[in-house]
Amino acid sequence: MDMNHNHEQMNDEMMHGGMMMHMGNLKQLFWISVVITIPVLLMSPMMGMTSPLISFPFSDWLVAILATVLFFYGGKPFFSGASGEFKERKPAMMMLITMGISVAYIYSMYAFISNDILRIMPMKMSFFWELATLIDIMLLGHWIEMNAVSGAGDALEELQKLLPDKANKVLASGKIKEIDLKNVVAGDHLLIKGGEKIPTDGIVINGESSVNESLVTGESKLINKTKGSNVVGGSINEQGTLTIKVTGTGKDGYLAKVVSLVSSAQNSKSQAESFADRVAGWLFYASTIVSIIAFFIWLLVGSFDQAMTVAVTVLIIACPHALGLAIPLVVSRSTSIAARNGLLIKNRDALENGNKIDYVLMDKTGTLTEGDFKVHQINSYDKDYSENNILTIMASLEQNSNHPLAQGIINKAKQLNLSTLEATDLQQIPGQGLKARVNGREYYLVGKRFLNDNEIEFDEEKDRELSQQGNSISYLVSDSVVLGLVAEGDQIKSNAKEAIQQLISLGKIPYMLTGDNKETASLVAQQLGIKQFDAELKPEDKHQIMKQLQQAGHHVMMVGDGVNDAPSLAGADIGVAINSGTDVAIDSADVILVKNDPVDIVTFLKLARNTSRKMVQNLWWGAGYNGIAIPLAAGVLAPIGILLDPMVGAILMSLSTVIVAINAQLLKLK
Repeated sequence: MDMNHNHEQMNDEMMHGGMMMHMGNLKQLFWISVVITIPVLLMSPMMGMTSPLISFPFSDWLVAILATVLFFYGGKPFFSGASGEFKERKPAMMMLITMGISVAYIYSMYAFISNDILRIMPMKMSFFWELATLIDIMLLGHWIEMNAVSGAGDALEELQKLLPDKANKVLASGKIKEIDLKNVVAGDHLLIKGGEKIPTDGIVINGESSVNESLVTGESKLINKTKGSNVVGGSINEQGTLTIKVTGTGKDGYLAKVVSLVSSAQNSKSQAESFADRVAGWLFYASTIVSIIAFFIWLLVGSFDQAMTVAVTVLIIACPHALGLAIPLVVSRSTSIAARNGLLIKNRDALENGNKIDYVLMDKTGTLTEGDFKVHQINSYDKDYSENNILTIMASLEQNSNHPLAQGIINKAKQLNLSTLEATDLQQIPGQGLKARVNGREYYLVGKRFLNDNEIEFDEEKDRELSQQGNSISYLVSDSVVLGLVAEGDQIKSNAKEAIQQLISLGKIPYMLTGDNKETASLVAQQLGIKQFDAELKPEDKHQIMKQLQQAGHHVMMVGDGVNDAPSLAGADIGVAINSGTDVAIDSADVILVKNDPVDIVTFLKLARNTSRKMVQNLWWGAGYNGIAIPLAAGVLAPIGILLDPMVGAILMSLSTVIVAINAQLLKLK
């Protein structure tokens, strides 16, 4: 199966401009940079000050050497990110940081050479102090942010794990040979035994069985497969033995198409530009333009050194320390609140975009329903058999089975404290059920198809009624007479209706998408109060519906738990996965509902709304003062004797950092 290598890169992305770095590397980079920074801070003056705390012969040389190491070592990830932004022609946070530290370093080295090597008068101010603290704080901000949203997995690798490594190939001689899956080609005949995963897409050429396709299609009922039926790679052959002719492997298979959809959706989604990046982009352009204008004006009215100092001050002030912490501190606080409320945030942008959502698309099975079968009704048609007798015999026949329907029957028998009996001569009836002897009498546990095939009379109206309610019907038969039935169906989650009502009250439109049949989908939608739904959908169908809504200008959240939801989870504005779902779905999502409670969807939306507000507030505190500081630093009011002193600029930057930190801690869920 072809795995798009771009996704591997995305897992280590540091949110801005394609900057690549693992969490461990970033932590190491930060602490080494801090160690280098300490002597730089002690031996170099803060912006606007004339003398450092510690000074000795050649201390300036040591500062210049340490600052050079720090610039190239600590600044490396910012240079990489700035390169990505430059190639995309979208200046953002990385280019702003790179500009700030580059200007500070280059000018400071110019000052060092002038003051300590060439000894040109007058003495020039250096910015090594600002260089060191700017690099450290920006690294700290990214570390905090990455730590808050760590835990992202690789959905594409999880998709590949759904297929077995080996396949049983039927040779021309009729013998069976185990081969590696990668060596299977279209046209091969493969043998799949009961309980095995189906390794490739194919057509059944021999045998009958019930196949569980819920993992890949979302269909909660078992599907009967006979000669001529199509099977999907990754689904599970529950009963009987099948021989299939391979129709799709590798990039031609069903799962490979899901891989392509997931990869495409993730790559497209990664291009989204955050509000913080937009602010940084505006600052980059504004400071660059103002700095150039100020340089030439001061060059005309003053000296070159004065013009250069003003221009450099403008560029350094434009990259305040607080801007690097404005968003990470809010994200850290928000993810902590989320975790305490059963939410795992994997993508920071989800918190920023939550307030924009107007459509909430939800899978049915496992999201709004429990995803397992429970007995809804037991009927007896023979006066000699009570409902408990019917259930006891059925549980006795199924007691060694892992079949989902069997587990529902067994669990119901345990709930009623019914003891199973010994079943002998147990035989599978491929694709239709099983038979065995209990207390010397032969019983069949089968579905409607067996009854029709063997012309056994049953209550067809009752069967239709129960089926329309979303049930799977199992019949107990003996001597060609139906003794009773058990109807099993998926249970709607207890909080599902409340979640739908709260979503509607928030102005969101709930929209159910499912691979299950229309009758079941309609019933669930009606019970929950959902007006919009679509059923019998493939992964590409769900993805297409989502894309159509987005193209119409809507912001879409997708909630799901299966492989068939993965492309939509990856491509939605916000993807939310149920924690009990498949690894593929979880790894494709931005948010995980740890408690599997649909009401937590509403909790997330409320938290995202409040988080977005705090982000905007912090960006104003972190960068808003530039609207005053940059013009003053450039000398707009110089004609009347007002010019922003670098020391005042440094104090303002420090003050904004403190305000940003305090404001982030004030974030609450309600």
